[in-house]
Amino acid sequence: MTSLFRAALLAGAATLLPLAAHAADDEAPSVSPLVVHGQAPTQDTPLSTQTVDASEIARQVNATTVEDALKYQPAIFARRRHIGDVQAPITTRTSGVGASARSLVYADGVLLSALIGNNNSTASPRWGMVAPSEIDHIDLRYGPFSAAYPGNSIGAVVEITTRDPQAFEASASATTELQAFRQYGTKDSYASYLGQAALGDRHGDVTWRLSWSHLDTEGQPLAYVTAPRPASPSAVGTPATGAFLDVNRTGAPIAVLGAGGIERQRVDNAKLKLGYEPSMAFNASYLAGYFSNRDRATVQSYLRDAAGAPLYAGTFNIAGFAYAVPASAFSNNLYRLDERHSMQALTLSGAPSETLHWQVVASLYDYGRDQQRTPTTALPAAQAGGAGTILDMGGTGWRTLDGQFSWSTLRAGYHYDQYRLGSDRYATTDWRTGPKGALTAAARGKTETQALFLEDALKLSSDLRLTLGLRGERWRAFDGFNFQAAPSAAVHQPERSASRASPKAVLAWTPDSDWNLTASAGLAWRFPTVSELYQAVTQGTQVFVPNPDLAPERALSTELSAQRRFTHGYLRASLFTEDVDDALISQTALTPFGSTSFVQNIGRVRSRGAELQGEWRDVLPSLDLTASLTWVDSKIASDPAFPAAEGKRTPQVPRLRWTAVATWRAADRLSLTAAARYAGRAFATIDNSDTVGHTFQGFDGYLVVDARAVWKIDERWSAAVGVDNATDARYFLFHPFPQRSAMAELKFDF
Repeated sequence: MTSLFRAALLAGAATLLPLAAHAADDEAPSVSPLVVHGQAPTQDTPLSTQTVDASEIARQVNATTVEDALKYQPAIFARRRHIGDVQAPITTRTSGVGASARSLVYADGVLLSALIGNNNSTASPRWGMVAPSEIDHIDLRYGPFSAAYPGNSIGAVVEITTRDPQAFEASASATTELQAFRQYGTKDSYASYLGQAALGDRHGDVTWRLSWSHLDTEGQPLAYVTAPRPASPSAVGTPATGAFLDVNRTGAPIAVLGAGGIERQRVDNAKLKLGYEPSMAFNASYLAGYFSNRDRATVQSYLRDAAGAPLYAGTFNIAGFAYAVPASAFSNNLYRLDERHSMQALTLSGAPSETLHWQVVASLYDYGRDQQRTPTTALPAAQAGGAGTILDMGGTGWRTLDGQFSWSTLRAGYHYDQYRLGSDRYATTDWRTGPKGALTAAARGKTETQALFLEDALKLSSDLRLTLGLRGERWRAFDGFNFQAAPSAAVHQPERSASRASPKAVLAWTPDSDWNLTASAGLAWRFPTVSELYQAVTQGTQVFVPNPDLAPERALSTELSAQRRFTHGYLRASLFTEDVDDALISQTALTPFGSTSFVQNIGRVRSRGAELQGEWRDVLPSLDLTASLTWVDSKIASDPAFPAAEGKRTPQVPRLRWTAVATWRAADRLSLTAAARYAGRAFATIDNSDTVGHTFQGFDGYLVVDARAVWKIDERWSAAVGVDNATDARYFLFHPFPQRSAMAELKFDF
């Protein structure tokens, strides 16, 4: 049986080798399936990962939420715009914050990635299903080099492992943070308060853990209300003062009229995990998670009339120009969001012998209630209510099933998933509390994938091993429906299906205990998400529902990596390439009624890069250093639909990123950490027409410096103080990002 499996794997690898050779003709390939600093990877397998554990996170990171733990990892950036932000996708070496479907996030094998879309809003990972206090460690891999993962692993795979209690335990913590924000006419301080508690115990073969957290937070503005300056001066309009004259991301003059999306959130997370471990041959665990977010966003107008009253909509004369400000300019930034999501997961596993292991994981995630209410009438009257819309995503969610077994060096498995989108927009007579009225727009649909994979590690010699993998996938999209009341459109989309195979190969050479060299190549297919397929576009009086005939992304990735161990640390150097054909990116194309932006396939995106990463302990007595440097040249190599984009840099991907962390163990109970993270200037548009980064909707480069001090008071109590963005860097990543923030934390463990 083993020989049959290996023959199949070798056949699959034979299809990969010519592709890898072709990539090598373009540029030197590169590899790196390892990456979170903390411990140098073992050499038991070429796909081993470096790990950051809970103690390192507590010592080095001002981590109020789970995604903060990734803050200093190479090329990884979790776009958390403020504490409590539910739109926090991660970037990878070659993908920006708008490509959430090119990475995977798991907790104990349960998928947290929201693969209903490929964006930085509704498709962000469900971080709230993990309590920071339950993290044991986090593993991180780069690239699609393992057949065990779908094509969404093009960028990175984040695997969070939580702790199981070994005896009775209890913990509680209180954290507060204060941000001072100054930009344009907004000058305010925003406070956040976080309380967490957990209980757990083990009774023979049974374990249980219950955790809860409550967050009350205020964030800085997420948007600015702007208006383009008219072509010529005019005396028309109500005289208004208070606007700030600036330029937009293309360099055109604008007036900044106010701020919006100033969120006040109350977030609750609760989680129960039960475990049953009667023997090594059989283990079972069940988890139930609940997430609640109540968000009220407000606006601030900078405009004032002659009497000093705020202005929101109308024609205003600002510095000799007449600006027409529609009601939606401010009203679209005023909203209420009510989210109540739930997750369930069941895991069965066992190790009947030293060479045989098996696992089955089933999960269900449900957007039980998810409504956003927004006014359509002008402010200030809209503050008291009035007409508006309700966007209801209830019914959205996914279910997954993963089963795998390993026998000696051989691993095989099965995967199933189904994602469903329900996005209905209704009119309402009172946007704050009114009932749903007429349906005005809808986007619905489902995708489903089934997959089989095989992977085996062949020992070619005592120090040379070849790991081969093959993944076969069957995908389909169905029940697609788009509706819009005005202009009228109702389209039932045709069903689509596709089958693809993805071969993988990793060659690892370990000449001695100090060196580890790997060469990896992998082909991956990233199928369109349900949101990418079934979006509706309105242009003037016409509605265009793009034919949901998007092709899957085809990514060929390679990597060369060399790692050297030292007595007090290690150093890794990696070269990597990535060619994505039919890349799915939102761009502008011409329609019969003008230009419209929607997701389209781009001919090819080509990326070439290098990465250095290392760790040194006791560089000086009790001083530890970690650092990483990632450089990438990512360009649009081919785009027949929009030739102006060819040769331009890939949106949201900076050329250079680096991190540095220094921790001084000043005493047995005291540690002091200083850290810095840098990213170069990026572009937001596919043709790089956004030449200005430091403005709303632009993508700045930034250098952010953080600090943290942790004091272990006694065996039960600990305290921490810290500051994020200590130098008060003011930068935009489309949205304005947090300025200097100070935090304090008190924690009790029993």
